[in-house]
Amino acid sequence: MTLYRALSVPAVVVLLLFPNRMCTLIAVVVFSAAAITDYLDGYLARRRGLVTTFGKVMDPVADKLLVSSAFIMMASHGWVPAWMVCIIIGRELAVTGLRNIIAEKKEDVSASKLGKYKTGFQIAAIIPLLIHYPYFGIDFHAIGTFFLWGALVFTVWSGVDYFIRFRNLLEM
Repeated sequence: MTLYRALSVPAVVVLLLFPNRMCTLIAVVVFSAAAITDYLDGYLARRRGLVTTFGKVMDPVADKLLVSSAFIMMASHGWVPAWMVCIIIGRELAVTGLRNIIAEKKEDVSASKLGKYKTGFQIAAIIPLLIHYPYFGIDFHAIGTFFLWGALVFTVWSGVDYFIRFRNLLEM
């Protein structure tokens, strides 16, 4: 499932190179399926005790690639503010670096509740933002923008929380 998420990244990017109703709708389906596999992958791995080193390392990488590529492509079309995308991706890179330090110190690198809320809001923002066009009189872009602001709040909050919780590991 992690591999599917990683392989769906180029598909989403290529589809968004042609921002028309059909391509964005297909991109939404591919992205949504990848987001669902993220949840299922984690659930099944914990439930069946199938947690692997590959999964621990590659699952967050696949998630970050998928989310970052969708945000970057939407920013390139002017559908989301680039400054928000910079903050979101910057936090992801900073926390990934911190998680590497945490793992080296043999501490628990599991995602926090705030991190899970962050991911939920990011996905809840990306799906309607990818739809972008109005359908059935529904302004999906406005809905996505609402969730994007929530994603931004949780992105910053969870990033600050990570660095505060693990500040003792950063001392030289």
